[in-house]
Amino acid sequence: MIKVIIANEALTLDETKETKGTWKEDWDNFVLRAIDDNEPCYLLYRLDEKEGDLFKWLLISWSPDSSSVRNKMLYASTKATLKKEFGGGQIKDDLYGNIREDVSLNGYQKHVISAAAPGPMSREELEREEVRAQSSSEIAVDTKHQTVSGLAFPMTSRAREAIKNYHNQKFNYVQLCINIAKEIIDVTDTKTCDVHSLPSLVPNDVPRYHVFRFDHTHEGDFLKSTTFIYTMPGYNCSIKERMLYSSCKNAVVEIIEQDGIEITKKIEVDSGSELTESFLQDELHPKKILTKAKFSRPAPPNRGNRRITKPT
Repeated sequence: MIKVIIANEALTLDETKETKGTWKEDWDNFVLRAIDDNEPCYLLYRLDEKEGDLFKWLLISWSPDSSSVRNKMLYASTKATLKKEFGGGQIKDDLYGNIREDVSLNGYQKHVISAAAPGPMSREELEREEVRAQSSSEIAVDTKHQTVSGLAFPMTSRAREAIKNYHNQKFNYVQLCINIAKEIIDVTDTKTCDVHSLPSLVPNDVPRYHVFRFDHTHEGDFLKSTTFIYTMPGYNCSIKERMLYSSCKNAVVEIIEQDGIEITKKIEVDSGSELTESFLQDELHPKKILTKAKFSRPAPPNRGNRRITKPT
């Protein structure tokens, strides 16, 4: 086993352990004694399995809940670099843990069974998969942002019926929420309203998804534009809520569009006060700049009257 830590902004060898028995016999004695309850680390654990002349390894990412947010982010973003430097082809599997039971031999065996078994994942497994997805790409100065596909919670029959009735124009507004305890998308409000009353429908303390049909005129045409509005009231809600709403957004949009609703514009705002009529108009019909300002050459500096330097 090899223990690696980040010290002075560099991957540093902290500890090694020689083989004593089989990998299963050595596991708890090596792994559980090597981890610190307050500091993250990486453990490269060698299995008895070989591919050719090379042994297969397991990468264990230890990130306890009591460690600082900065350390958690640092270790998550450096994981891909460690795999690249060590040789990703030799690493058979990744194991992530934030409590000791996660990285015990029993925890790893549960991880293997869970990974092989089909069906829905538990909430804890979904959170771990989210962390794994965020740390799967190497972060550097020239790294470009990559979009994570996100989660897909099922939508209740009540929410499905509300979307269907919206499509049939029985009302023009639907508000959706995530029931975090049940991991489902549910409906919280439906009504017919105008754009002026829209801001008052947005909660100030919890995130929400809104489907609103904006009836308006533009360049002489009367339009009915469906907008999907994602409201996130900043730090008034928990980190878990922000993560789940952000991750589920694309899946909710996909379900709505599958029901035959064409979403003209997707909008994200911090509060309902931003949802004014002029704001929606600008989002749907951005103003075009018809004339481009020409570059005007600055006037030369005033040098005064010209002087004669040669005798006449």
